[in-house]
Amino acid sequence: MKKLCLLIFLTITSISYAQNDYLLGESYYREGAYKKATEVFKKLYSKSTFNTTYLSRLISCYQETQNFLEAEKLLKSKLKKNPHQSFLYVYLGYNYERQQRMELAKKNYDFALASIDKRSLYGGTIGLIFKNYSLLDKAILAYEKVMAKNENANFSFQIAQIYGEKGALRKMFESYIDLVDKKERNLNIVQRYTSKYITDDAENEANIIFRKTLLRKSASNPKDVWNILLSWLFTQQKSYQKALVQEKALYQRNPINLSAIYSLGKIAFENKDYTTSKECFSFITQKTTLKEEKIESFLFLTKISVANNIPETKKIFQSLFNEFGKNKLTIKIQVAYADFLTFHLNKPYEAKDVLEKALVFSHSKFDKARIKLKLGDILVFIGKYNKALRYFSQIQTQLKNHELGQLARFKVAQTSYFKGDFPWAKAQLKVLKSATSQLIANDALALFLIIIDNEPVDEIPSGLMQYSKAALLSFQNKTQQAIDTLRVINKNFKGHPIEDEALFKQAKLFLKINQYEAAIINFEKVISLNPTGILIDDAYYELAELYKNHLKSPEKASEYYQKIIFEHSSSIYLVDARKKYRTIRGDEI
Repeated sequence: MKKLCLLIFLTITSISYAQNDYLLGESYYREGAYKKATEVFKKLYSKSTFNTTYLSRLISCYQETQNFLEAEKLLKSKLKKNPHQSFLYVYLGYNYERQQRMELAKKNYDFALASIDKRSLYGGTIGLIFKNYSLLDKAILAYEKVMAKNENANFSFQIAQIYGEKGALRKMFESYIDLVDKKERNLNIVQRYTSKYITDDAENEANIIFRKTLLRKSASNPKDVWNILLSWLFTQQKSYQKALVQEKALYQRNPINLSAIYSLGKIAFENKDYTTSKECFSFITQKTTLKEEKIESFLFLTKISVANNIPETKKIFQSLFNEFGKNKLTIKIQVAYADFLTFHLNKPYEAKDVLEKALVFSHSKFDKARIKLKLGDILVFIGKYNKALRYFSQIQTQLKNHELGQLARFKVAQTSYFKGDFPWAKAQLKVLKSATSQLIANDALALFLIIIDNEPVDEIPSGLMQYSKAALLSFQNKTQQAIDTLRVINKNFKGHPIEDEALFKQAKLFLKINQYEAAIINFEKVISLNPTGILIDDAYYELAELYKNHLKSPEKASEYYQKIIFEHSSSIYLVDARKKYRTIRGDEI
């Protein structure tokens, strides 16, 4: 027993030392200290001659130190002892290629490839080594030979990746789609790897090739999975109406699960495609037999109605309460109704009453959190900041790692910012920059940057206090007061970093009250004030949208879309600007 324990101890110790030596050798290798790395890997390989990782690194070390003869001797020695290990020919061929001895390199590569026809055991290894040496065509040939020899071998995924590296998009997509054709469980992994090439621009070359490849496959071998992939592609391109066509086709063939149409409707709503979103949720209300599913869909339909300023919105809410009641099933609709009453009808006390009653029959901690979050917003709206902060802090503590808890933390930061407590707001926002919700993280980062870019230095006023006051007034729907406050900043803080922020925010408020000429003047000031500033592409986009949607001047709108396309290629508005520019130009007719 003692001997066994000692043997186990020595084995573990030996593995541990080898692991440490390997990490040391890798460190030397990555730093370019090839002579030191050579000594480490020689030692490791001498103790484990079967370890191909050590062998590969040792050969690389010899090559990097121009010691090609040692590499050749080592490989020939191994081949003499183990002639069946045909992958060694690839190493040997590359050793000759490094010396520009191309005939010998080709001869050894051919030996390796020919060996697969006789014995495919090392074919996958041969393909991988070719790939690692960027000999991509040979890697593909090796993998194809293995699959031809062994029907159970499948290197389609590796081949697809290599085609991607070569830039052969059509062949890459064909390979990925063949993977799905053989086994539909490959769908998710194919989507993940394909998404590296697909963008939200329908005119992107990869998008076009992928769509055409899918359509060809669908025509030759119809399957539901092609509709799923087409829907996914159209969703990536934000062509939600086209995605819905695919989802409806899928539902007609299998009228059981509406979750894909629900997800699409939610994505379309978040991206402000209210037309498609409404069609999705209306479809669900007509088809579903589940009460919860119907209520959730009606929730989005009310939100769409609010977003579109439909005059009958209040009646729509009331009809839902008449049909489903005010209970735990309709809590989300009650929260949405309270938001509508406060921020659209200016009836915060009526909204507060709705939510306080909802708190009584809510049992879930998540429902309570949703109600308290909206109650906090209403309390900020009516100026009761400390009580609002208590609600937000309760949620933040109770649901620390949940998205609702993170949203509550943002509300704490925002309310502190409104009050002018910038250090505390900054501390909260700093944590939220890595929030799991991308939307919360983005909002947190934007507010964090406003504070740090405009904080007073040595107690010298910077305009940030007035700016946060304007932001509060805007939140409280006191639009004209917010505009007047920003006007003071524009007058008193010319040349300060906050000037373009104030002009831009004031322009957005002018849009809210339909003062389009005043908005144009402000946006143009933002552009002239700092032509390389971070708000330039925002200003161009707002001007384009204003001329297109409100002033009905597509030619003028086209000018500003072109500014984004040709001068701001990294802008988040680029794809949308390109689409709208093409529409104005008549490309989509």
